[in-house]
Amino acid sequence: MKFKLPAHVRELVAARNKLKDHFSAYDLRFTFDGNLVGDLGEAVAADLFGLTLSGRSNEGIDGYARDGRSVQVKASGTRRGPAFRPVETKADHLIVLHLDYDACEGEVIYNGPEEPVVTQLLPGSWRDQRTANLRGLIKLNNSVADHERLPMIESNQ
Repeated sequence: MKFKLPAHVRELVAARNKLKDHFSAYDLRFTFDGNLVGDLGEAVAADLFGLTLSGRSNEGIDGYARDGRSVQVKASGTRRGPAFRPVETKADHLIVLHLDYDACEGEVIYNGPEEPVVTQLLPGSWRDQRTANLRGLIKLNNSVADHERLPMIESNQ
C-alpha cells in the first residue's frame, strides 16, 4: 500500500533533493542513513497508524498501537529488506516501510505480527545485524489476515 510522506517529512526530503540536483555533476547522493532513516520511519508510522512512540529506552519496541499492541518499525530507503539486531524483547506487531525519497512517497511492505518474520526470515540466533529478505516479507504480508493488521488512520495526501 503506497502513501504520501507527511508534509513535515516532505520538506526535509525536498531540501535533500535540491542538494542532490545542485551537485548532480559530482554524483553526490545525499543518502539518508542510519538513525535518521529509523527516526523518519517511526515518525511516519506514528502518523499513519496512530502509534504512541516509546522513545529510545525500549529496545525492540518503538511504540504502541491504539489497541495496546507493542510495535517495532523498520524503514529503508533502499529496496533491500530491513536490518534486525538480536534483542530479547520482541514486539507484538511489525511495520516495515520503504521510503522513496525521490518520489516523496512510501510503501507499507509489511503490516502484521512480528513473530512470523523473526521465525521464518531470520536465523535462530545471530550476532550484529541480519537483513530480512524483501520477497519473503512481501509474501508474509500477503498472508496476514485483515484483523491482524494495524488500520491506517491518516492518508497523508
